Amino acid sequence: MTRRELDAAGIRAPGLRSAYTWCRELNARHGRTYFLATRLLTPAQRPAIHALYGFARWLDDIVDEPAVDATPELLDTRLREVENRFLADLKAGVSDDPLLTAVIDTAARYTLAKAYFEAFFTSMRMDLTVTGYATRADLDTYVHGSAEVIGLQVLPVLGTVAPREEAEPRAAALGKAFQLTNFLRDVAEDLARGRVYLPSDELAAHGVDRDRLLWCARHGRADQPVRAAIRNQIAVTRDVYAEARPGIAMLHPVSRPCVATAATLYGRILDRIEDAGHDVFAGRAAVSRGRRLLVACGAVARTQWA
Repeated sequence: MTRRELDAAGIRAPGLRSAYTWCRELNARHGRTYFLATRLLTPAQRPAIHALYGFARWLDDIVDEPAVDATPELLDTRLREVENRFLADLKAGVSDDPLLTAVIDTAARYTLAKAYFEAFFTSMRMDLTVTGYATRADLDTYVHGSAEVIGLQVLPVLGTVAPREEAEPRAAALGKAFQLTNFLRDVAEDLARGRVYLPSDELAAHGVDRDRLLWCARHGRADQPVRAAIRNQIAVTRDVYAEARPGIAMLHPVSRPCVATAATLYGRILDRIEDAGHDVFAGRAAVSRGRRLLVACGAVARTQWA
């Protein structure tokens, strides 16, 4: 966290400044697209975004990057301990943990609902025992806590020109669109962890099940039924982006370039999957650094104008 950002956000206490700086460094290491997009926000907005991302990343890593000897039961206990501690500290308004300190400060500054955090913990616990989702409705339950609430948390930081309750469904939809994009990009990686984040009934409509996905993973290529299923999932995801897009105009002008850039760059991941013939096992789809910079440069101009 730069001194300029901390000063602009009115963060004065040394402990708070250190906590927010730690969150920024985590964002820079793990979220290239998100970090690039946050550079388009005003300095005063960035610390809160970094805190919320850092918190989500930390909990996600507890589940996805556990110790070798960790069991689902031990991880569940760990998550519940973290949740109980966080909610108690949130209620008290203080914490002796640097990460939680930044998140609690952000929650107080922007009046973030406790329910958002509770929903996120619920979805993280689902990852310990749920390995697949029978229907879109089942997946949506998980996505609400893992992604939609993130959109709802950052919305007050971004600011709106429309009533917040009108912008909230769009913000939730954009968080959902990002998460669905991640699911498509990371099919092989998630499968290696024993999880499938694509609705089973929608896959079955194309003759695809977990065994077929595992076959594709072993051979490093997607067969035609899997490619057809992925094509369908991309179409569904694009519909969610379309649902979210009108929300960008509801944001404060200074925030629109950032969110529009994030939406464009994440949407390009779907393009890359299509360019690969919908083969999500041939390699991880990514937007090139040059393309990210090109999109960002245009956004910088719009940010300066705003």
